[in-house]
Amino acid sequence: MSVGELLTMYKDGDLVLRPEFQRFFRWSPEQKSRLVESLLLGIPIPSIFVSQRNDGKWEVIDGLQRLSTLFELAGELRNPDGEKRPPLVLTKTKFLTDLKDLQWESEDKSKLFPEEAKRRIKRSRIDVSIVLSTSDLSAKYELFQRLNTGGSLATDQEVRNAILVMINRDFFTWVSELANRDYFRKCIPLTDRALEEQFDLELVTRFIVLSLVENSKLREIEELGVFLTEKIVEMAEDTTFDKEKVTRAFHRTFEALSRILGEQSFKKYDEAKQHAMGAMLISIFEVLAIGIGTYAGDPTYVIPYEKIRELHRRLAKEIRFTSSGSGISATRRIPNTVGLGREFFAP
Repeated sequence: MSVGELLTMYKDGDLVLRPEFQRFFRWSPEQKSRLVESLLLGIPIPSIFVSQRNDGKWEVIDGLQRLSTLFELAGELRNPDGEKRPPLVLTKTKFLTDLKDLQWESEDKSKLFPEEAKRRIKRSRIDVSIVLSTSDLSAKYELFQRLNTGGSLATDQEVRNAILVMINRDFFTWVSELANRDYFRKCIPLTDRALEEQFDLELVTRFIVLSLVENSKLREIEELGVFLTEKIVEMAEDTTFDKEKVTRAFHRTFEALSRILGEQSFKKYDEAKQHAMGAMLISIFEVLAIGIGTYAGDPTYVIPYEKIRELHRRLAKEIRFTSSGSGISATRRIPNTVGLGREFFAP
């Protein structure tokens, strides 16, 4: 389809940009300008993927940043609240250096995007792949695994997000709301890169899935990413799934951890320096968060504050933990880490 056709669909409300599907407007002005330059030079850009809703409208699954850039260039991009964003002001690019400071519309003729260039942009064509709402879920998963956005593969969590939004938007919203709880954020000092790749949602997904899976099933995990996706999708499709119980477990677990350990919750304790330090370790998350979370959904369960401090400090010497460190695959590690936490925090 031409950019002009896609722009018309967006203005008419037939093409929906939803930031839940991927990082919303992560691109810098330089990256946006390079996309415009590529189109003007006739360089093909990657396909976009859309999901066709029951009402016939298209929701963009992959390609949101590319389309947002083009709609912002034309001065038509709207924020989630419906308000128009300021039009894009281009920066200097490598080959078309005269693009610097140009705008689609400008009262200053020296900064006005040339009409010929506008036509070239609007006539540029982009491949659009449509995933029908009636498609088999496994086919959708296979497609999303193969998505390539800007030269880098979509993360497992981005794939999960896309599938969850399609099958149960309310479930996805619930997961997102958990990830935004203050007490959870205080426990996970993630880098900007990790947040951009939605690792916070990945951690919430791990908590929900692993805290509910039996120990015997943990030993059957062959590939963690696929296991998490399949389980969270099963839960999203289950009309009897008890979100209230899981929410209670999540709240009680991370509220306690934020009070006791805060941002040190999942860092390795240094006995010589008498405090935790270094980067967050997913293995500690599996011991503490999943260990407590397994039982915290029961309102009669008493969170053992002192035991949390005790285990956090002695993990560095705990053989079942140290044998699950770097170089050990997640499938071999998780039965040990989660099992250790469950045994230690069992009522």
